[in-house]
Amino acid sequence: MTLLERLDSGNVLVSDGATGTYLQSHGLEPGGCPEEFNATQPATVRKMAAEYFEAGSDMVLTNSFGGTKFMLEKYGNGDRVEEFNTMAAQHVNAVAPASGIVAGSVGPTGEFVAPLGDVSKSEMKDAFTEQVIALEKGGADAIVIETMTAIEEAVLAVRSAKDNTKLPVIATMTFDKGPRGLFTMMGITPKEAVIQLENEGADVVGSNCGNGIDVMLEVAREMREAASGYTIIHSNAGIPVIRKGQIVYPEDPDYMASRFHRMVKMGINIVGGCCGTTPRHIKYICREVKN
Repeated sequence: MTLLERLDSGNVLVSDGATGTYLQSHGLEPGGCPEEFNATQPATVRKMAAEYFEAGSDMVLTNSFGGTKFMLEKYGNGDRVEEFNTMAAQHVNAVAPASGIVAGSVGPTGEFVAPLGDVSKSEMKDAFTEQVIALEKGGADAIVIETMTAIEEAVLAVRSAKDNTKLPVIATMTFDKGPRGLFTMMGITPKEAVIQLENEGADVVGSNCGNGIDVMLEVAREMREAASGYTIIHSNAGIPVIRKGQIVYPEDPDYMASRFHRMVKMGINIVGGCCGTTPRHIKYICREVKN
């Protein structure tokens, strides 16, 4: 069954956990290019995907978050977009069970659309198009556009995926909680995000990163109330703190799993982790929400 067929049948799906923090704990140096691991450390990338599937994930994201030419150019890899993204999808495919969903991760370009920035809409759309075509070529079953803060960029990414692939599209934005409520860094509310992303054809909308699970419960509630279709939440394991010189994400698997249970009860269709979440977190989440 496809992603959308499983959602149509009423299944709640569990996604995976963190990619960046996993790779950092397995040899990725500070300031290194995570996507380059697809070529230089394929066994590590495959091991990460396999651990998430073994923990119970129905869907695992590819190691391609910074896979547009704009991001890869910062590491001197601007000419390796197709290579890295195709490999990223192939690695997850290589270890996925028959029912496993390979989700092509597409993150922000790090650029702003003109006139706020120097990149035109067509240039940004072309960059996303190059990436999503490579992810589909590598065997991705869906595209996950994530960690967006500017609605213009998110919309261009959704259009690129809808216009150039046959894959279902998931789109998530990142919100901060302030005195006036929940907004992205660029001032978009959860309700505004849902409406615009659904209008552009996103099959699943939601939020990821930026917050611990308690704030994400608030984000989930607002997005579920505004959404007419399917929703997804990928939460950090809390806000990172420094302990004994190490970055630590404080929310343990039990704490997160119990709150994901509440999200499922409010109607969130896909749940999973973001920064700081581990295969152990996913195992607990599966045990909680699938029961």
